[in-house]
Amino acid sequence: MTDTTSNQMWGGRFAAGPDAIMEAINASIRFDQRMAAQDIASSRAHAAMLAATGVITGSDAQAIREGLLTVLSEIEAGTFQFSTALEDIHMNVEARLKEIIGEPAGRLHTGRSRNDQVATDFKLWVRDQLDAADASLVALIRALLVQAGAGTDWVMPGFTHLQTAQPVTWGHHMMAYVEMFGRDLSRVREARARMNESPLGAAALAGTSFPIDRDMTAALLGFDRPAANSMDAVADRDFALEFLSTASICAMHLSRFAEELVIWSSAQFQFVTLSDRFSTGSSIMPQKKNPDAAELIRAKVGRIFGALTGLMMVMKGLPLTYSKDMQEDKEQVFDTADSWMLAMAAMESMVKDMTVNRDNLAAAAGSGFSTATDLADWLVRVLGMPFREAHRITGVLVAMAETKMCDLCDLTLGDMQSIHAGITDDVFSVLTVENSVSSRMSYGGTAPARVRAQIARWKERIAWRTSHHLYLPCWGLPHAVWMANRSGPDLTAVWRSGQAG
Repeated sequence: MTDTTSNQMWGGRFAAGPDAIMEAINASIRFDQRMAAQDIASSRAHAAMLAATGVITGSDAQAIREGLLTVLSEIEAGTFQFSTALEDIHMNVEARLKEIIGEPAGRLHTGRSRNDQVATDFKLWVRDQLDAADASLVALIRALLVQAGAGTDWVMPGFTHLQTAQPVTWGHHMMAYVEMFGRDLSRVREARARMNESPLGAAALAGTSFPIDRDMTAALLGFDRPAANSMDAVADRDFALEFLSTASICAMHLSRFAEELVIWSSAQFQFVTLSDRFSTGSSIMPQKKNPDAAELIRAKVGRIFGALTGLMMVMKGLPLTYSKDMQEDKEQVFDTADSWMLAMAAMESMVKDMTVNRDNLAAAAGSGFSTATDLADWLVRVLGMPFREAHRITGVLVAMAETKMCDLCDLTLGDMQSIHAGITDDVFSVLTVENSVSSRMSYGGTAPARVRAQIARWKERIAWRTSHHLYLPCWGLPHAVWMANRSGPDLTAVWRSGQAG
């Protein structure tokens, strides 16, 4: 049986429609319909440019514009009928456009290919996700800054190997995650800037003989510039890989924090209490309050890492330019975006809602001989002892305290002088956790004064970067300021005239 709709889209090359199995493996409409808004936005920009350059008439461009808006409204209303026979979102939209406006729809594809069309749509979609990630990271950082500000002088144990190491402050610990997510924010913004070149107009791979204006479509869609090489423009999926890489690193940070929340909320630690909104109970054990949201954030990392590895494997062996393998790029990126955005939102909410058990933090801060390093430092600073010798003597005193089943500060002066006669009463001034954290005044240290300074720095940084880094979604057109010294049509006038929408 001949599939006339499919044949019509493909032209005269094929006499028969595709086999059902071929249709199933070839079609991407099941997932790429998520790019409908981006596809319509890029088509509106392309039509406006074709009219401005005289490739199509203004009346055809107006019909295309109005028809595309109708298609968009149908998709948004859920009444649009997607067809697997039409393969993807691009052909589905174009076929429906033809049903609505007739012959002018056939002029829309002039000077472009599905290769540059899908690359453009996908870039627009990924760019929107990076903007969403930017906003989510800013919100998470702000929530952490609130926690840090509340606990600048709350003492708690700092760990290495999950063993008590030295006392730190709660604020300092929260600020460590601010730095991590701050780097993630930088990666998001750098990735966005790097990928913001328009593939539209590269056509199949070699450009086009039509007198198109790629600067115009790039500006209308909010890109900084058109991609410089038509072959690279359609073959490139670095932007998707960088999105997945950025998401993977951030997800790893989210997972590390989630692991700490799981540990801290346990009965053995009781450092924090997670709200009921982000906990669940047990079907058999009524006392249980499980940190399921944190555990699920921790688990999301596997699928995000897997998506990055999967797309790397797809791209690693492809010759230039486009191969159908590249259709496998989207599902992994879509799934990662869903998982990443959900994980960031859940973490922000948990940080806002959790209750910090300050007394438990303080009780744990002095355990495990956490001020041993302060004792060694005192021996160096006051007695002029080489650090390695001070380290040895401190170790002997720790062993003594273990034998006596007490902490270092509970040893008598006589106990200490039995190991080294030069030790004086002044040593006890450094053996409290409060004095320990207050003394860590080196830049980046845990002293409350240093933590407060870092909080102030980040509050200023977030406020400035948010107010000076403005994004608009792809359909918030016109978006870019047209270069004043450039010859060509006034883009704002083009959009206001209704040729593009």
